[in-house]
Amino acid sequence: MANIIEITSTSHPGVEVFSTMTEAQLRQQIEQACGLFIAESPKVIHVALQAGYTPTALLCERKHIEGDAKDIIERCGDIPIYTGTRETLKTLTGYTLTRGVLCAMRRAQLPTVKEICDSAKRIVVIKGVVDTTNIGAIFRSAAALGIDGVLLSRDSCDPLNRRAVRVSMGSVFLVPWTWLDEPISSLATYGFKTAAMALTDQSISIDHPVLKTVGQLAIVMGTEGDGLPMQVITDADYVVRIPMSHQVDSLNVAAAAAVAFWELRAPSDTHQDC
Repeated sequence: MANIIEITSTSHPGVEVFSTMTEAQLRQQIEQACGLFIAESPKVIHVALQAGYTPTALLCERKHIEGDAKDIIERCGDIPIYTGTRETLKTLTGYTLTRGVLCAMRRAQLPTVKEICDSAKRIVVIKGVVDTTNIGAIFRSAAALGIDGVLLSRDSCDPLNRRAVRVSMGSVFLVPWTWLDEPISSLATYGFKTAAMALTDQSISIDHPVLKTVGQLAIVMGTEGDGLPMQVITDADYVVRIPMSHQVDSLNVAAAAAVAFWELRAPSDTHQDC
């Protein structure tokens, strides 16, 4: 294939998007020009392609060209395919490639908050969650447990961060999401009640019957350390806690989100057992 390019140097023209820049540096440099992100591993790349994302370049070990990356290459057309030894690619990226395949892809235009809310019964609002693993895990649970959309505050981690995408197993491509620049209380405009996940004297249990009657509910999850700001808690329609045993005071935000998504699912939701 003419579009296979052997690289022997980390300064080879065209591989800048795969270089060892931090995610913040990468976004700052490329988003204004072409809006790219990195999808890692064949399975995740396939999910992104199926969701309609456009690939711009592929990086993989040579052995994967006729192996794990073969189907991807066939779907991607004539984009450049950079290849080299495992050590060369590790030096370039700064980490060992998961199953040896990375794909640079164009970001899609994000929906508006209104577009997400108009057709949703259950959404999650992520406020100040910065850990990439937690973001990825929350998206995976959201996709699996019936959440219709995700809204994030600007101080949260980018869902298209490479590690967040990988941890989500591509679920970031399955659930519509966008940034929320207005106060969380503004979701009332779209008919939503808000349920802030927090431990306060006013918290009700997550299995409280009143929560089962809410037609449109926004589940609000806070940062890993400090939880939700007091103003968000004060403004919420409901403050909700997950009952704990053995003097455990709280769950990791990703674990708490999974519990909340299942327990607070829309009344008419159906599901398939594992």
